[in-house]
Amino acid sequence: MPTIALLIASNCFMTIAWYWHLKGGEDKALPLVIIISWAIAFFEYCLAVPANRIGYLHGWTGGQLKVTQEVITLAVFTIFAIVVLKEPLTWRHAGAFGCLVGAAAFMFAGR
Repeated sequence: MPTIALLIASNCFMTIAWYWHLKGGEDKALPLVIIISWAIAFFEYCLAVPANRIGYLHGWTGGQLKVTQEVITLAVFTIFAIVVLKEPLTWRHAGAFGCLVGAAAFMFAGR
């Protein structure tokens, strides 16, 4: 589905925009980091806005779009944290992901 694909792509950009500087960018001045992050986030918006519009026009509610976005955000961030930040995956990640999947299930129940 285009909505899901666009949300995944947009989340990749947003995760990079928010967290790239934690590994390897610590030596850059904060104003420069902010400008670079905003430049990266521009592409996130170019994907997220159409994703939400397409999803909404195909019958998704705003709540469904938001909860789906959060599930994707956690999945993308988990991969980023493991691969780029070299952080270990713990039971807390699984618990948080499970809670968000449960939230998504509630949002889509009865449709």
